[in-house]
Amino acid sequence: MSETTSTAAIEYDATQELSVKDANKVAVGALIGTALEWYDFFLFSAAAALVFNVQYFTSENASAAAMASFATFGVGLAARPIGGIIFGRMGDRIGRRKVLMITIIGIGIVTGLIGMLPTYAAIGIAAPILLVLLRVLQGLFVGGEWSGAMTLVVENAPLHLRARYAAIPQIGSPIGTILSSGGFFVMTLIFSQDSFNSWGWRVPFLIALPLLALAIYIRSKLEESPVFRQLEESGEVVKSPVLTTFKNSWKQIIVGMAAALLGVGGFYLVTAFCVWYGVNVLGYSPSLLLLGSMVAAFVEIFVLLWGGQLGTKFGASRVILWGGIVSAVVAWPAFLMLSSGNPVLVVIAMTLAVAALSLPYAASGSVLTGLFPAKTRYTGVGLAQNTAGMISGFIPLLATGFVASTDGAWWPAAAMLVFLSLFTAFAGAIAPKLSVKLPGFKH
Repeated sequence: MSETTSTAAIEYDATQELSVKDANKVAVGALIGTALEWYDFFLFSAAAALVFNVQYFTSENASAAAMASFATFGVGLAARPIGGIIFGRMGDRIGRRKVLMITIIGIGIVTGLIGMLPTYAAIGIAAPILLVLLRVLQGLFVGGEWSGAMTLVVENAPLHLRARYAAIPQIGSPIGTILSSGGFFVMTLIFSQDSFNSWGWRVPFLIALPLLALAIYIRSKLEESPVFRQLEESGEVVKSPVLTTFKNSWKQIIVGMAAALLGVGGFYLVTAFCVWYGVNVLGYSPSLLLLGSMVAAFVEIFVLLWGGQLGTKFGASRVILWGGIVSAVVAWPAFLMLSSGNPVLVVIAMTLAVAALSLPYAASGSVLTGLFPAKTRYTGVGLAQNTAGMISGFIPLLATGFVASTDGAWWPAAAMLVFLSLFTAFAGAIAPKLSVKLPGFKH
């Protein structure tokens, strides 16, 4: 019996007694944490487009200031693979639950500190430097959060229902978007532009601190993964999960990264970049673009649930394949509507694009966790997902550069979305061949 087969047998045995009730409890607990994670992370995304380019980066060229701001956004995502390695190793060595408590506390504290950070006008060059450092810290903690939450949920779910439950933590992304965009949207309505720019934008960041207390309470009620407990009892915990993953699963890391790329990078393109493009190039009001982001995120919740159901019925890899194709098809008309100048079409454009790329995103958790054996799953999923996140962090920067080089034309951004969609679709086509074989689990 091979090492992978042996681990699969242990995992199969550990999941036989799991009930839907147990799976629901863990899924909800993980969802609360991932919602806070994405709330904190997307706050930075919205602030990078609306505030940081003015408050922390000074340039007479608006595009240059925006690119510097989006570069800071990307730096945080560049730190994610390192966080994935650090916390993934810990999660495969000491358990999923303990590490998830560390990551959620780190994310919440760093976000609160960003809300207290003085601007460039107050402390000069120290302001952008400190902003970058805090962003890097945030990226490290986020690097261990999503992969741990997804691993914990999947390992607490019956095998034949894993795709359904793997979609639930993904809902944390649109919830985080609604809360973060909604926070900025409300602030723009309550405060004048001057008041918002001077201090109103800080309020959503500071709200992360009381939300953190709630997340800690809910996380403290979660049980450890039965699969990890079984690995401990069988003496199958790996001493060097990082080296083992690179040695035995490097192909899976690449395919997992590609499978996750559209759901992360495409989302940043349709939200963070489009907010900047709409405000600075097309002359739309910030409130319109924030409204579009919120409507798109609300619709995404239902698309994610549907994607989980489709994954349970047909296999998660097929959802990624066909979802990527659908996203490629709608990319061009979506950007055409975005540039129409009609507020209704602008909101529809953002909603349509996000809904299409949400199908592969719904299935990515199931596919990624299925690519790696249980003993190195936290590490492997963290490396794959966070490599996708690192690349994705620079997509708004690249889109801004391409659009600037074509005098504000929208087609380079649409072409980027088509490429990301087809790249992820290809990963969905080949993922089943590289996945761990588990009875009753559809890849």
